[in-house]
Amino acid sequence: MRQQQMSLSNWEFRACGDKEWLSATVPGTVHTDLLKNEMIPEPFYGKNEHELQWIDKKDWEYRTTIQLDDQWESLASTELIFKGLDTYADVYINDEHALSADNMFKEWKLNVKGLLKTGENEIRVKFRSVVTEDLPKLEQLGYALPAANDQSELGGLDEKRISIFARKAPYHYGWDWGPRFVTSGIWREVILEGRDTASIADLYIRQNHITEKEARLTAVLDVAIPEAWEGLLRISADGQEWMRAVSLKTGNQTVEMDIVVDQPRLWWCRGLGDPHLYSFQAELVQGTETAASANVRTGLREIKLIREKDERGTSFAFELNGVSVFAKGSNHIPNDSFSTEVTEERYRHEIATAVESNMNMLRVWGGGIYEEDIFYRLCDEYGILVWQDFMFACSMYPGDEPFLESVRGEAEYNVKRLRNHPCMALWCGNNEIDSAWAHYGENMGWGWKKEYSPEIRDVMWGHYQEIFHRILPEAVEAHHSGIDYWPSSPLRDLTGDVNQHATRTTGEGDVHYWGVWHATEPFENYNLNVGRFMSEYGFQSFPELKSVMSYAEEQDMELTSDVMMAHQKNGRGNLLIKDYMDMYLPKPKDFTAFLYMSQILQADAIRIAIESHRRNKPFCMGTLYWQMNDCWPVASWAGMDYYGRWKALQYAVRKSYQEIILSVETTDAGQLDVHVVSDSRKALNTELSIKLHHLDGSVLDEWSKSVVLEADSAAVVYSISVAELLNGHAQESVVLSLGLVSEGQTLDSKEHYLVPAKDIKISKPEITIVESPGSGGLSFTVTSDILSRGVYLTSEDEGIFSDNFFDLLPGQSKTVEFSLRGTGGKDWIPAAPKGLKVQSMADFIDESLL
Repeated sequence: MRQQQMSLSNWEFRACGDKEWLSATVPGTVHTDLLKNEMIPEPFYGKNEHELQWIDKKDWEYRTTIQLDDQWESLASTELIFKGLDTYADVYINDEHALSADNMFKEWKLNVKGLLKTGENEIRVKFRSVVTEDLPKLEQLGYALPAANDQSELGGLDEKRISIFARKAPYHYGWDWGPRFVTSGIWREVILEGRDTASIADLYIRQNHITEKEARLTAVLDVAIPEAWEGLLRISADGQEWMRAVSLKTGNQTVEMDIVVDQPRLWWCRGLGDPHLYSFQAELVQGTETAASANVRTGLREIKLIREKDERGTSFAFELNGVSVFAKGSNHIPNDSFSTEVTEERYRHEIATAVESNMNMLRVWGGGIYEEDIFYRLCDEYGILVWQDFMFACSMYPGDEPFLESVRGEAEYNVKRLRNHPCMALWCGNNEIDSAWAHYGENMGWGWKKEYSPEIRDVMWGHYQEIFHRILPEAVEAHHSGIDYWPSSPLRDLTGDVNQHATRTTGEGDVHYWGVWHATEPFENYNLNVGRFMSEYGFQSFPELKSVMSYAEEQDMELTSDVMMAHQKNGRGNLLIKDYMDMYLPKPKDFTAFLYMSQILQADAIRIAIESHRRNKPFCMGTLYWQMNDCWPVASWAGMDYYGRWKALQYAVRKSYQEIILSVETTDAGQLDVHVVSDSRKALNTELSIKLHHLDGSVLDEWSKSVVLEADSAAVVYSISVAELLNGHAQESVVLSLGLVSEGQTLDSKEHYLVPAKDIKISKPEITIVESPGSGGLSFTVTSDILSRGVYLTSEDEGIFSDNFFDLLPGQSKTVEFSLRGTGGKDWIPAAPKGLKVQSMADFIDESLL
């Protein structure tokens, strides 16, 4: 009984019709292969994106040669497995056509028994241009389908949006944070497998009922048998073992066995417990011989989306193992325009950042890719829940049978691929299509249904319902029945009724609130627009200077320069940042200062939003800001830029997502309310202290109060009128400092100002950094002689500080540590920062304001 495997990695490529073959990297893309062969300039630099649009108009081909000995020919079965082909591809084995692929998002298995021979074999893959392939489909359809983020700049194709026809990553065609690089290539691994033995193609541990007393499971095996076989099926995990006799017939079949794990260790998300993982092994055993085996690693848990009627509408909350979860996290997009460039270390850095930022959920947004296995494995290990979109976003889609059949295959493959991951919390059909079709988001140019005749409108909506209310939920129910499905985000209800859609904020469903930013509403409106689950909201900033200089030169350092506009995909985004900055912050002294100030602005906006959402628990039970990361260096909504460098937003999020936070709100009635929000599962006795300082640091008044902090709570614990608080002092000349202490430990502390930053007088401080005695250079104490706003620490090394972009009152000090970005499987490495430098807002504002 034999089994052999070969990974195919020695490839070359060329444009179809060219004579010269060039070296290729597989997995990879045409764009990255052209770059490595120095055939194109750096795609992300300057305006180079615009010069590279010719690549997607050509057909490309890849080839490799493999040498097989006669052992391969004697095997009963031989399969060539393409884990990912992007996108329209024809595969030739020794010049014989063997496969046509049309979907980037699924695996393609090809029986090559009889096509391969002993000796030398050529495998060739021809990729047809998605542009030339799909333009005729648009002409045949006879009307345009909405796809607002589909961008093209050559050949008049900007009016011919064709992204909706290809089952390919939507963001490849451009987005309002990303460039247009319509890739092609062999983007996941290629494997040749041969065997004349049984094999277990898939092992699924179906979780039927999970409690702390027992876990009732079913092991589901997809088995391939070359000839009839009898023996034992043995399942084992953590020292426990289950067996039963099986009789298998020749061919492919499914085998199931129910098992019970007594006193299981449950998988919990961050903040609730340990994300324990079990390793399950399945074996087909005959005497002392193991005919086939397979392993999976999973966690035992029960996750539900709770939607129950109450006096304010219908809840939208996740429940894990019977415990309600307030979701704290962000929206994840692909980490690169060329996803094959994302290393395991880059994935680890993103998840380590989520963990360090006190998150417990990431939403894999529907305009990207179904992520690599390493992404989900890390989420499993760290206890990060995943809201998983299917890959459909901001577009309407065709409904012809070949397209629908491709979607069926894609859905089945990805649901089965990801279903063993305990991090999976929800499957969602699409991003923003329901609301864009109906009416929500008019300030974003939506309300698509109004643009079509009643006849075409009915056809389009029928296609929508077929995909998102039949095909996708049926795939989830058939292959991952223990998880909930939500048709679209945002959405009000599950009916699929075109007349029932989410308004900006409602008492049910999930909400994408973009009044702040797209509609230029003030930050304070975050306090007014709170839904049951805030699955999108955001505000832009620029990355830091070092990142900007990776794509620009000194002469480009101007807000509306050609290069800055090329790296701003959201229309008037740069000017929107400036408009908001004029509202809230002092004027920056130059463009470099503008970069820093934009980050302060972004951090303030999202802090206000997160605190508002958390204060409204349990009405609101989730907050996922837009967005976690970037796919190239750009001005965007991300809290961590393309290079993994933390913006001010990431530091603010880390504080705002702490288990226990203080939050201060001034009401329309002139009351100042101090809220405490706790996600802790236990009650605490705490002491609240409040001090009113003059900006020179002197204490003008102070208050304290004992507070019994209930478990999993949000409450106003102190209230005072602003007039009483000020007691005649000018509000622009004071600052509040607040602290919450329990058993000698500070649970949270913060400063609160009563006026916007632009109305606070700023002077140039003297900031001192002193190495903490005995720390070996790993810890520093920061002090200031006067109020220092936005204290900004930098190092020549890539890493993060324990705090950054913070305010310092005179007489106060802050101790900070620095950690290098991890390598070799480590998240963070404590280190002495090289070239440590400190600045504050006073270094960046117009000198006339000092």
